[in-house]
Amino acid sequence: MKITAVTTFVNRMPLLITGDAPMVGGQARTAMETLLVRIDTDAGVTGWGEGFGHRVWPATRTALDRMVAPLCIGRDPTAIAALMYDLARSVHGAGRNGPLMYALSAIDIALWDIAGKIANRPLYQLLGGSPRTDLPAYASLLRYGKTSAMEPRINEALERGYKLIKIHEIEPDIIRAARRAVGANIPLMVDCNCPWTVAQAVAICRELRDLKLEWIEEPVWPPEDHAGLARVRAEGGITVAGGENTGSANEFHRLFERGALDVAQPSITKVGGVSEMQKVFALGEAHGVRVVPHSAYFGPGLLASIHVSAAQSREVWIERFYCDFAETPFGEAINPKNGRIAIPQGPGLGVDPDPALLKKFMVEA
Repeated sequence: MKITAVTTFVNRMPLLITGDAPMVGGQARTAMETLLVRIDTDAGVTGWGEGFGHRVWPATRTALDRMVAPLCIGRDPTAIAALMYDLARSVHGAGRNGPLMYALSAIDIALWDIAGKIANRPLYQLLGGSPRTDLPAYASLLRYGKTSAMEPRINEALERGYKLIKIHEIEPDIIRAARRAVGANIPLMVDCNCPWTVAQAVAICRELRDLKLEWIEEPVWPPEDHAGLARVRAEGGITVAGGENTGSANEFHRLFERGALDVAQPSITKVGGVSEMQKVFALGEAHGVRVVPHSAYFGPGLLASIHVSAAQSREVWIERFYCDFAETPFGEAINPKNGRIAIPQGPGLGVDPDPALLKKFMVEA
């Protein structure tokens, strides 16, 4: 079997918005982008992957189309480890993180989708199987910047059956309001998106200790300040999470050796796909670090995260960006029900995108 084509697609899906538009990257968002990759083979088996695309999809798409895809043509898609090794070595001069790694992540996910389809088994079964049919999902609210806009979304998520809530806020008063809204018994996580110096992060963590947060996520700029994260973890009094911007299992290993994280959050569309995500889970197990993947996506990235998580010995929480769409190419497979998300049972990732919706939401570029 040989790879005959690697094709990229960008979907822009309008959000269903009630009240204030949420913020992503400091800007109000009315739609979400997904960068998809399709790998075709001479045997007629097709695999779908996803590279990190939010706001930066032009860079990732360029890396895929111009640097990575040509190196895949003619290669055996079933020899995943060998192909991914060769790709990584061939393009490493352009960087070991960022768009090139996002591109490699997309290819790896698609290769594993092909592997599952060849075996006619869902991906999680190839990775070790699972006794579960679904996993707990947490509502990962976008940033609103004010209590009056955030509280209705929290109440709505609780009404929908979510039993785990994360907010993307940085103001202590808003975070306190979130704790009041969810109550004392619902796990509450806070994702800060790297806003503070180490000293500021320590001070704010101490201020918020009484809220009994499940974790505080990415409290320090820059995100690769391992020593700073370790200091926040040692002095702040709140469980520290991070890793969505970490580009390889090797870098996670350094984070673990430095004692920088309580909770590791590899992003499958950034870290190197299914292959590298499995390594991070193994490293977390060896170092006593809990792994809860970052999966704020709406396609193969989310589906692949579910499969890898399902194959772990312990139940893993799944992040679901808390936003609604009228329709998406992946349908109900990406939507939790009563706070849990189903593990897809079809071959490979379990769901291919609906061609009509793929075309409807396609961004021409």
